[in-house]
Amino acid sequence: MPGLKVRGEKAQEALGAALAAACPAACVIYLEGDLGVGKTTLVRGFLRGLGHAGPVRSPTYTLLEPYDLPGRRCYHLDLYRLADPGELEYLGIRDLLQGDAILLVEWPEKGGGELPAADLIIHIRYDHDGRRLELEPSGARGEQLVSRLKWPQA
Repeated sequence: MPGLKVRGEKAQEALGAALAAACPAACVIYLEGDLGVGKTTLVRGFLRGLGHAGPVRSPTYTLLEPYDLPGRRCYHLDLYRLADPGELEYLGIRDLLQGDAILLVEWPEKGGGELPAADLIIHIRYDHDGRRLELEPSGARGEQLVSRLKWPQA
């Protein structure tokens, strides 16, 4: 899939909602990009697309925010401040993967070899008046998610 161009916060949230609609019940999504590029904005749209009406905060200090949604369990991880990948064991990373769950992981490179492999990696970068998102599926789940994505600018 070619890069997707989004202009503005609302468009980035809309893309997040479209990704949620295409996402299987169990999936690991890595979000990569510079500080301030809109990773949490994309997650906010994703969670709202699944029916979450409350606030969505970046878990920069807590590292993990759980969301129990109708028929779905989602975990938003922000590993920017993770000192050691071994700390993920204290967060119960293995327990999060029991049953169907969606993991949305910002700064996955900080997780070393402790994270499960991604089904989809979303690379977000600044692009003039907006953002460019590259979707990199891995395996059948990631390919299925990308093929089911309904986005008018794709």
